[in-house]
Amino acid sequence: MGGEPVETATRRPIGYWLKHLHNLLEEQLETTLAHHRVGRRHWQTLNSVAQHPHGEAELREALAPFWGQGEPALGPLLDDLTERGWVVRQPDTDALALTDRGAAVHAELTRHVQRTRALLLTGVSPERYTDTVHTLATMAGNVERALAEERSKSA
Repeated sequence: MGGEPVETATRRPIGYWLKHLHNLLEEQLETTLAHHRVGRRHWQTLNSVAQHPHGEAELREALAPFWGQGEPALGPLLDDLTERGWVVRQPDTDALALTDRGAAVHAELTRHVQRTRALLLTGVSPERYTDTVHTLATMAGNVERALAEERSKSA
């Protein structure tokens, strides 16, 4: 566990490990994507648009869970992707779509991201991964319910 003996690692609270892993993932993904001079937000945007063309509002909503305060604004990021020739607005719908060049870049980036994900999951069985995600989702749901109850009491 993180290079620490299990007994030491388990003494740290879950919040420590969540934040530590988040920071490491950010750094690793930035390193993975650096050779294309793009960051994680570029990747998330390209990946969303690769699934299907998005209107800007729909794209903003799809990316919202991943973008915190202080993140780059979507507009300038879309301008950058457009200037690179990777994304274009479809004239009939104004939806954002990948160009052929953008699709090729996305495919290459996907291979790099998949290698990073495989590195992350080294030594973790599919069952343990599923259990971990289930546990984290349950914990998040517990906190969401508690917060909603607190908000309703103070309203």
